[in-house]
Amino acid sequence: MNDNLQNEFFGIGIQNGKTPENLGVLWRSAQNLGASFIFTIGNRYAKQACDTHNAVKSMPYFHYKTFDDFFENLPKGARLVGVELSDKAVALETFNHPRRCVYLLGAEDHGLSNQAIDKSHFLVKFQSQLSLNVSVAGSIVMYDRGIDKPRV
Repeated sequence: MNDNLQNEFFGIGIQNGKTPENLGVLWRSAQNLGASFIFTIGNRYAKQACDTHNAVKSMPYFHYKTFDDFFENLPKGARLVGVELSDKAVALETFNHPRRCVYLLGAEDHGLSNQAIDKSHFLVKFQSQLSLNVSVAGSIVMYDRGIDKPRV
């Protein structure tokens, strides 16, 4: 019998994404890097020009109108990992990813909301003085998850 709390999965999404192009690129990366699902909070986009692999049709896509709606519907046992330039965040390079988690990225111009930062179980950041494009940041997080490191 499988112990479902030991099985791994992850989802990734953007809170109040700035452009549809960034979402499309992130979705394509998510499909290629093993995400189980993708989501948005605050914005809706049915089709992305940059999503040439049709990731939105190939994996579950969820849209939440508010952060509260999103947070109330986190998968059971999943940890919320916020990606944010913050003094509270740990370096991605030393971060041990949870077995079951949801990565949340903020818009490039505003980052994550204070509520999202407060509710995140973990915060991670890059060794970068300036913010990165949201689709690039998400791709780096997913790539790092694929590196053989201990899980928590």
